[in-house]
Amino acid sequence: MTDEEKVTEKKNKVQPEENIERLKKIRQKRTSGVSMKYMAGAGAAVAVVIVVAVAGGVLGKSGESRAGRIKVETVEASLETTAPPETSGEPASIVLETTLSAEEIAEKEHDEAVQKVLDGYANLGIAGVSGYLNVRKIPETYGEVVGKLLSGGACEIIDTSTDGWYKISSGGVTGYVSSQYIYTGDKAREVAAENVIERAVVSTDKLNVRKEPSQDSEIMGQVYKDERYPVESIQDGWVQIDDGYLSADYVTVRYALNEARKQDMRTTVLSLYENLGVSNVSNYLNVRDKASERDGKIIAKLPSNAGCDILETTDDGWYKIRSGKITGYVKSEYILTGQQAEDKAMQVAKLMAIANTDGVNVRSEPNTESSIWTQIASSEKFLVASQQDGWVEIELDDSTAFISSDYVDVKYGLNEAIPYTPVVEAPAKGNGSTGSSKPSGGTTSKPGKGGSSKPSGGSANDGAAGSSAGSVSSKRAQIANYAVQFVGNPYVWGGTSLTNGADCSGFTMSIMAHFGVSLPHSSSAQAGCGRSIKSSQMRPGDLVFYSGSGGGINHVALYIGNGQVVHASSKRTGIKISSWNYRSPSKIVNVLGDYCGSGRLPPSDEPGRGWSLVSWLWNGKACTFFAAVPYDKVQP
Repeated sequence: MTDEEKVTEKKNKVQPEENIERLKKIRQKRTSGVSMKYMAGAGAAVAVVIVVAVAGGVLGKSGESRAGRIKVETVEASLETTAPPETSGEPASIVLETTLSAEEIAEKEHDEAVQKVLDGYANLGIAGVSGYLNVRKIPETYGEVVGKLLSGGACEIIDTSTDGWYKISSGGVTGYVSSQYIYTGDKAREVAAENVIERAVVSTDKLNVRKEPSQDSEIMGQVYKDERYPVESIQDGWVQIDDGYLSADYVTVRYALNEARKQDMRTTVLSLYENLGVSNVSNYLNVRDKASERDGKIIAKLPSNAGCDILETTDDGWYKIRSGKITGYVKSEYILTGQQAEDKAMQVAKLMAIANTDGVNVRSEPNTESSIWTQIASSEKFLVASQQDGWVEIELDDSTAFISSDYVDVKYGLNEAIPYTPVVEAPAKGNGSTGSSKPSGGTTSKPGKGGSSKPSGGSANDGAAGSSAGSVSSKRAQIANYAVQFVGNPYVWGGTSLTNGADCSGFTMSIMAHFGVSLPHSSSAQAGCGRSIKSSQMRPGDLVFYSGSGGGINHVALYIGNGQVVHASSKRTGIKISSWNYRSPSKIVNVLGDYCGSGRLPPSDEPGRGWSLVSWLWNGKACTFFAAVPYDKVQP
């Protein structure tokens, strides 16, 4: 067996698993490893020189030319040398045997794989961003986003003729990216070399991600054709990635760079549901805890064109559904299914930004130096107004604000069920009766028609912080339940119509006017009415105010209990229900005057003064509110 054959045999005995493990260690000490490699090579070269020199000296002394009998063999670079066997008499062929260690084999294979990947790009570009880079349909910042190129992702640069933009192809996506965020040339190859790893490349249109390596395991999500995911392990027909397991039958595992992912509305929306249903109502559909209008309590509202998974079908016309965090029952006649549901979903799906961590800063401008407008919690959703590189512009009521793209997931989605329980009226004092009247809220509209059904009651929380303070006064319960009837109706700037459209202050003004309370048509002016209270004192019927980026009050909502408000939010969302602190509240006001719940008004903090209703003019309109006046002027 020749020396070269010995090297090959030793190389073939190294197991792939061992190579991978060694490779991980080698990549961590690549710099030092390269230095040792050069030193070893230099050492081997010196050894050859010395041997040749010694041999030359021997030949010189004998006076004969015997160079033809001296043979020096080398096999690649080596860390090991074998001296020639000792002989008596004249020198025999001198052999310098070199072999590769297992670690060097693994590193050599990795380097070859990296080089092969890099050579696969004629004009390589690498995304030099911390989050992702938008791939747009046209070379404009307002252009439709057709894909996302993640940090370190590779692309083929097709055209550089448009100032400030590169036309690229990556992961089946072709479009334009801002050139200032793309590494090219030697820098691109340098960054790329550090990002070439084993990845699972999806080879089918859609593939389930399983919690465990089994077809019966829970589905954790989906991945799509041409998407690439780092491989953690391979076992028994399954490839483990960060989010779970993929069937090895539908992926190709190879050394590769990450590439762009498609921004495909159809794929992303439909993948969220196993058995899609879409609500087909004009405003909202009640979700109940039982399949009965009489016995089922309302636990949520399913807005118009909202999505759900249909879990069960009853014999008496009900679907058991799951939508968002809500599982309950809805009337099946108001739910689209099958192809109708899919077609509707494609029409109404909206691009949403979903917070992926708590305490996300919402800023007034797309930079970290701008003022913090508010903070939002994990899983909160906001409609996307636009996307800039590194920032997402969201709709925040009738304004916009910015969130770093690192802290939100941007994807198309449908509206989902909103947790809601009608407010219950407090029992009347002294007669032992419940004192409750059926609230007028909770409409369930058939397609294209109006109408309402009066919901059954359920316990409600009065306190803002989720504390259960029992039921509330008849007036407050009626205000809250009345206001919720108009969820889903349009937002119209300057409007006051609860059915045809209102803005935020027009909505609260019209609600309160229905119950005899006069308010001005301005959120900042309404904030000056009534009495400022703490969040712990908040009850259904109180007004919650929010400030804009400049600090001034620019939005108002009506508290409805259960930690929620109803408000006219924006043109795209209309009248909706939100958590009371979806934005950081700047002020909470009691405009009803029942500071003690019943009986006489409490004394003010000022000696000799109490609270009483007074009227004033604001822009020519009467405004009724409570003010501190001398006791002798207090109304009974």
